[in-house]
Amino acid sequence: MKIDFHVHITPPDIISDLKKYARNEPYFSMLSRSKVNKFASAEDVIIALEKNNFDRAVVFGFAFRDIGLCRYVNDYVIEKTKQYPCKLTGFAVTPPVKDAYKEIERCYNAGLKGVGELFPEGQGIDLENKSSSKTITRACAEFNIPLLLHANEGVGHSYPGKTKTTLKQIQAFVMSNPDLKIILAHLGGGLLFYESMKEIKIGFKNVYYDISAAPFLYDYRVYNVIKALGIADKILFASDFPMLSPSRYLNDINKSDLPENEKKLILGDNAEKLLNIKMMSFQNSD
Repeated sequence: MKIDFHVHITPPDIISDLKKYARNEPYFSMLSRSKVNKFASAEDVIIALEKNNFDRAVVFGFAFRDIGLCRYVNDYVIEKTKQYPCKLTGFAVTPPVKDAYKEIERCYNAGLKGVGELFPEGQGIDLENKSSSKTITRACAEFNIPLLLHANEGVGHSYPGKTKTTLKQIQAFVMSNPDLKIILAHLGGGLLFYESMKEIKIGFKNVYYDISAAPFLYDYRVYNVIKALGIADKILFASDFPMLSPSRYLNDINKSDLPENEKKLILGDNAEKLLNIKMMSFQNSD
């Protein structure tokens, strides 16, 4: 099974009036004005899955600062994952507010399987202060669901959405939540390269990395590094659709030295294991 683990879906009425929803959301405003960023409905994703020969996508709405907007996009994700149960797996988004636990519980009970993609800087999550995110991390731990966090490299070119969140801050968050299943987007902002350090290898035992935006940041040899580090079992295929098509990633993966069994892990096996997708598919077919 081929699974795209990082796909954004947006309710059509938000797509048709981005300025309205960006008015009180600085991070969303910045991204929505970017020429690189695009927005897609659930139906756009279904078409893209078929076009690119993928079986399933993990989808989520934009993580706003306002929990009311988060509830609204979560409702859309819930609706569409129920409409396309064999194609879409949903994650919930929420800011780090008092009602975050209740919102995650509501979404979990409605069938969503994780939380994210959350934006630490965009949503005001202090990764070095455990109390800042405790309503979110407590819910993820109690429901045994993974948390997907935005991460970006601190060097290289600037682009809309590149934040000041440091690898040290992300490390602090991971170390403070050792039993939580955490997915670091965008190859963890380069944190995966530190998996050769003993303390990172041990402390990050429950951490996965998705490859979203990799073609913008690295050439195909990044997958050779993944092979050399022996962490293919921690890597999740992720297109960041609609910003990029899966084909952009597949070209680089196929150019790399990754053996077929490790490509298979990245393209879907790791996601199946993390989210128990096989059992979900069986249940959906009844």
